[in-house]
Amino acid sequence: MADERWPPAEVDLTTPNTARIYDYLLGGKDNYAADREVAEQLIELIPEARTAARENHAFIGRAVRLLAREGVRQFIDIGSKLPARGNVHEVAAEVAPDAAVVFADGDPVVLVHARALLAGTPRTAVASCDPLRPETVTRDRQVRALIDFERPVACVLDRVLHFIDDAAEAAAAVRRLHDALPPGSHLVFTHITQDPEPESGGDVGKVFKPTSGHFWGRSRAEILDIVGCFDLLEPGLTYTPQWRPDPSVPAVEHPERTFTLAGVGRRR
Repeated sequence: MADERWPPAEVDLTTPNTARIYDYLLGGKDNYAADREVAEQLIELIPEARTAARENHAFIGRAVRLLAREGVRQFIDIGSKLPARGNVHEVAAEVAPDAAVVFADGDPVVLVHARALLAGTPRTAVASCDPLRPETVTRDRQVRALIDFERPVACVLDRVLHFIDDAAEAAAAVRRLHDALPPGSHLVFTHITQDPEPESGGDVGKVFKPTSGHFWGRSRAEILDIVGCFDLLEPGLTYTPQWRPDPSVPAVEHPERTFTLAGVGRRR
């Protein structure tokens, strides 16, 4: 686990943070006691929480790898996570060492961690961005110094949209991002759903109450409405393990128990 005697400057160790909780579920080391306490409560409520985190992470990797193989060389990862092992910059570099990757977030805790973890990593940048207005990242001077918005860009909204409580507002945010990107760009996204177990929503909400963010699970139809301005690549909106699975990896027996729907959309 992270050494709590030597945290990055300005990091609050007492308030659980959703990005660090996710890091803990993935088996990472950039988390603290408050994060681990919430994560263990979540695991007690939903025993598949670790599997869900791993499958979410694996989906992002498959999607980024696919887009890199198809020629995408610019990625903007918007959302609450730490750029740990196997995240966008490393996966893209496996296929295209010249790929440029921006990590953007509105959480100052995540930004502090990200800058520390990416120090000295070439072709990467960290930028502040309000996930409610993801299109603003396209106007950031530091981002524009690395990303050419005359060429296609892949934007990742990983576990972001379910933190926007109003569905219409979430759809408007996606539309603004769509309009700010050049044709041929892509959206990679994941979204929590409680379709498999609607009654669990209240309990999960209570577990996350002390954290720095609260999420709203939505139905498949609601999520499709939110991302409707993008054309979804096959197989459309699926549970994370079902999106173009790696045939060499054993299949998840109950993919719906990941509670996460995902897809990749293309801007015409």
